[in-house]
Amino acid sequence: MAETLGDLSAWLTPLLMRLQPAQRAKLAREAAKRMRRTQQQRILVQRNPDGTAFTPRKARTLRSKQGRIKARAKMFTKLRTARYLKAGGSAAEATVSFAGRISRIARIHQYGLRDRPGKGMPDVQYAKRELLGFAPGDRDMLSDLLLEHLVG
Repeated sequence: MAETLGDLSAWLTPLLMRLQPAQRAKLAREAAKRMRRTQQQRILVQRNPDGTAFTPRKARTLRSKQGRIKARAKMFTKLRTARYLKAGGSAAEATVSFAGRISRIARIHQYGLRDRPGKGMPDVQYAKRELLGFAPGDRDMLSDLLLEHLVG
């Protein structure tokens, strides 16, 4: 990933320096919005940036009452909404990040850290699930966006 980001940065920097700061900020906001959309779609299908599936939740009993089985929902359904997944941009950068207290939960899953799920509960080691990342198709999407902006 570092090579592709470095290559992309080396290719984009000379082109971006030709733009006025206001145009760069507009382009950065649009790039951030598109990146947020791709991140949301990836989280929806439960995939890491490299295309592998998220590590499934730990198996547990799904019966709460006799004869009733509770269906298991997908992970991170609220995290991928625009309320929590913020996109922004300025003349210097484009950012996609989680807002507020949700960022703590996202960071724990992003890096596979340990956390206590509730008061009085033991620490749990969470599996690494990369919520934000640079997928292979994102490079092409960003270069196409820049070319669209320069041409049109």
